Amino acid sequence: MAGRFAPRAPRGGGVPRQAGVPGAVREVVPDGPVDLPLVLGVLRRGAGDPSFRITPDGAVWRATRTPLGPGTLRVTARPSLGTVRGEAWGPGARWLLEGLPGLVGMEDDPSVFVPHHPLLALTARRVPGLRLTRTGLVLESLIPSVLEQKVTADEAYRGWRRLLQAFGEPAPGPAPEGMRVMPHPRAWALVPSWEWHRAGVDDKRAATILRAVRVFERMEEAAAMPPEAARARLEVLPGIGPWTSAEVVQRSHGAADAVTTGDLHLPGIVGHALADDRDADDAAMLRLLEPYAGAGQRHRAARLVLLSGRTPARRAPRMRRGDISVW
Repeated sequence: MAGRFAPRAPRGGGVPRQAGVPGAVREVVPDGPVDLPLVLGVLRRGAGDPSFRITPDGAVWRATRTPLGPGTLRVTARPSLGTVRGEAWGPGARWLLEGLPGLVGMEDDPSVFVPHHPLLALTARRVPGLRLTRTGLVLESLIPSVLEQKVTADEAYRGWRRLLQAFGEPAPGPAPEGMRVMPHPRAWALVPSWEWHRAGVDDKRAATILRAVRVFERMEEAAAMPPEAARARLEVLPGIGPWTSAEVVQRSHGAADAVTTGDLHLPGIVGHALADDRDADDAAMLRLLEPYAGAGQRHRAARLVLLSGRTPARRAPRMRRGDISVW
């Protein structure tokens, strides 16, 4: 792995830049293909996520709050050179560039995965650029994961979008228009109750987020722990269970074995793909993924199932949409 920093003014990319805005650059050399939209797409919470953007030039933009403050990161692949390039702005720029290798999956080792199902062998060959991202940040994945508890994805994404637009801050540097950095933990704590309601967030999920931001330093410490220890730390908080903790460490740690349990759809998808059993529950799903447990690859196996395209046809209505913002 190689990398270098170089302060320079940003240029190119097809997005209007602010004149005179200094940026920092780092280029890293992965040891294999990296599909940036596939690797980083798990960080996007819906097509309108104000903290994430893919621009027509293929660049992935990310606005986030680091331990050093807000930062904007623009990531591009340079296949002709075999490199991935990051440009960053804001107080968190250097922190973001230091974490660039983990973010683009260079700390992940897909060669550890040994497929035990023909479908997964085929899918792994079809997506050689799949790597598991590691952000090194907990709260930025924890809050939207809590928003996604027991509601439809559309409801959760709408709430995340509204809260960032109302209480986040503009992304530093020449970010695409409308990009926002999520609020500081103290700002989350000051969100009025009626604004949670307008965002469609019920009292239980709002209370869980407020508990988390009150101890945000303890939450962020979990990023330096092994995934299982991190999950235990998160699950100490009421309102955070195995589903939420798995969703977090998959992103914060790049945890290849943190398979999501308690999901409404995943067991049936995995069961259908690997055993033609669309009625599989968590226990059945874990049995099917057991061959991947020894190498710590159950989450990667489940991710490949989702990427395989082999999903059961719907035979029941989707989860009923419960928009409390209109009550």
